[in-house]
Amino acid sequence: EYVARTGRMYKPPPPSTRRKNIEFEPLSTTALILEDRPANLPAKSVEEALRHRQEYDEMVAEAKKREIKEAHKRKKIMRERFKQEENIASAMVIWVNEILPNWEGMRATRRVRELWWQGLPPSVRGKVWSLAVGNELNITPELYEIFLSRAKERWKSFSETSSENDIEDAGASVADREASLELIKLDISRTFPSLYIFQKGGPYHDLLHSVLGAYTCYRPDVGYVQGMSFIAAVLILNLEEADAFIAFANLLNKPCQLAFFRVDHSMMLKYFAAFEVFFEENLPKLFLHFKSYSLTPDIYLIDWIFTLYSKSLPLDLACRVWDVFCRDGEEFLFRTGLGILRLYEDILLQMDFIHIAQFLTKLPEDITSEKLFSCIAAIQMQNSNKKWAQVFASLMKDNKEGDKNHSPAPKS
Repeated sequence: EYVARTGRMYKPPPPSTRRKNIEFEPLSTTALILEDRPANLPAKSVEEALRHRQEYDEMVAEAKKREIKEAHKRKKIMRERFKQEENIASAMVIWVNEILPNWEGMRATRRVRELWWQGLPPSVRGKVWSLAVGNELNITPELYEIFLSRAKERWKSFSETSSENDIEDAGASVADREASLELIKLDISRTFPSLYIFQKGGPYHDLLHSVLGAYTCYRPDVGYVQGMSFIAAVLILNLEEADAFIAFANLLNKPCQLAFFRVDHSMMLKYFAAFEVFFEENLPKLFLHFKSYSLTPDIYLIDWIFTLYSKSLPLDLACRVWDVFCRDGEEFLFRTGLGILRLYEDILLQMDFIHIAQFLTKLPEDITSEKLFSCIAAIQMQNSNKKWAQVFASLMKDNKEGDKNHSPAPKS
């Protein structure tokens, strides 16, 4: 193009030696400010050349700073990851060789409880969960197969032409909660959708379907309730099929889970009342802020308790919450809730009702276990020298006495 316009051959300028001694060469085009102009343009003035040199040096210095900072950050992450892997490996040896073989004698010791708080190694997590949850229902793998067969028979008996409305009506029938088997199909696809392992065609789809179906036949008085699929899915990821069912059935038989999944309003209100006692004790400013908007615990706690935080928190963090929940029982579920509120207290104090409800319904995805567990550790589950169990028992007692005082007088 130059030749066509001028009729002269273009001779490139001799290569500049200006940048030979530069230690750092940024990859961006900003380095071009040091280049000489083409021969057909006026040369740079001394002042402009000096200014460009200064700008370039500043860019290089900034780039070096960023590169060093990023390198330090990468090294820190790698060190932390390596340290974490070493801790998990050493903890696994202790769990396998010392604790699990002597479970009953060691589970309540201070050393084991402290190790437990730090999170269970993934390789022993399922085993420890099973032992901690226990099997008060005395369910056997054979019993699981019996109820799974019953579920399969029921699935076959459903008409393929049933409409979705018919399915929902059937699921709502108190007389036959086993009909809620069909509701399971609608819910499985919503379980950890980002993992793609529980959806149709995924490796764990049928397994999750089986465990939930068997439970629905095992406990027709409870049936299938939304949220159960998340709990079953977490267990399936850590246990074999029959063991996952046994842990699932026993877990849902605990008083707190049974109250929520059977929608026992009276019991649920007691749990919310107990939660608010410790909420006011630990976070008085936030408690008053929530009160000013009439924002009650049921708005955010129900979803957290229903799924044991497996839907609300990142899966690896939810599993760590489960670790300590299996150690401490229902109290830790409410302590975790207070830990979340403490973690985001400053943000929540700036919000109104709508934004608080939205925020707590969908928590930030970048929440880390270190920050959350630091906040949980700061929560004191003691009020007027009463622990969680004592406060809850006191609320239950007050309720019974209230019912007794309001009962009709006996007829003469």
